[in-house]
Amino acid sequence: MDSVSTLEIWQIFFTRLWPVWAALAVTFFVLYQMRKKLGTLGQIFDSRVGLVGLFIVLFWIYAAIFADLIALFEPLEQSGLYRRKPPGTINSNVGIPYIFGTDTLGRDLFSRMIYGSQIVLLIAPAATLVAYIVGITLGLPAGYIGGFYDTALSFLANLVLAFPVILLFYLLVAPGIRETILPNIMAGIFFIIPVLFALMVVFSRFSQRLSVLVPSTIVILIIGAWLYSGLVFNADPLGLVAIDPNELNIFAAVVFTTSPGVFRIVRGLTLDIRTRDYVAAAVTRGENPLFIMIWEILPNARGPLIVDSCLRIGYVTILLGTLGFFGLGMEPESPDWGSMINQTRSYIRLVPTIVLPPTIALASFVLGLNLLADGLREQSLKD
Repeated sequence: MDSVSTLEIWQIFFTRLWPVWAALAVTFFVLYQMRKKLGTLGQIFDSRVGLVGLFIVLFWIYAAIFADLIALFEPLEQSGLYRRKPPGTINSNVGIPYIFGTDTLGRDLFSRMIYGSQIVLLIAPAATLVAYIVGITLGLPAGYIGGFYDTALSFLANLVLAFPVILLFYLLVAPGIRETILPNIMAGIFFIIPVLFALMVVFSRFSQRLSVLVPSTIVILIIGAWLYSGLVFNADPLGLVAIDPNELNIFAAVVFTTSPGVFRIVRGLTLDIRTRDYVAAAVTRGENPLFIMIWEILPNARGPLIVDSCLRIGYVTILLGTLGFFGLGMEPESPDWGSMINQTRSYIRLVPTIVLPPTIALASFVLGLNLLADGLREQSLKD
């Protein structure tokens, strides 16, 4: 079979990614021009490590966004004539080379790697965001009010954190659990908390202004009910919001294992910040505890939380990859990186490069998040 040279492989690779390079150039130009207005994110330009991390993270974000323009083949398209082919092999039917070769079913590894970024960048950040909302909603009153509430929630958080993460994940996403109602119960609890948090934010700010409070509450309840019905029960009346039961199970497991760690961080920050003078001034003004927690304590805890969120998304990405590697992640044909590694690892001796694309993709994205977190931490310490 015909093939292209290594130099041509890399030329095709960089050429196919032209939408990513263009988007990166525009993004960095805009960020640089607005750096003085962006706070800590704008100061990232003073950190080489942070810039490298931001570049890598944005690279994969734009790769996911422009996957349809970048990929050469459909991620599930199989070809029995081109199974386990090395990089550069040309598909004679269409005259297009397989940039990184093919897997055991003749699927293009480059295209599957690109489409796999969509799955990773959808589940990992979204699950981390929900986990943060859960952790913030429970951690703020635990640290500020204390008492029995703090004792009970801290005990539950420590109980969850006492389990080895991989073992806990295995128990939560095992095939037997997927067929029960437990994933829906967990998702039902976790997805209601963002709605409650939004109501808390509105009430704490506009409790004395009914003209704003009432319509805002109605809008939040309507949108929340719509999203809740689609995500938890897969019953969106508009058909716009839906989540596969397997993905729901993984999502709920990620939130369950991640939110206790966020709770402990938020609780610790709250215990420290509540002793500050500006909090005492708010109490003197007669502000209610809800207002103080959301508008005085939470904004001043954003620096450590932003840094931790970058690291935590990386941890979740690794966990998703681990689940896929053990065959407990998405469906077998899914192009997520962990499943790709699992599907190709048995053929390393036949085609040494077959496992490299998803492995490098997973490692580089996590590395980018870690470098970005280091850069943000470095700049926050200077403030």
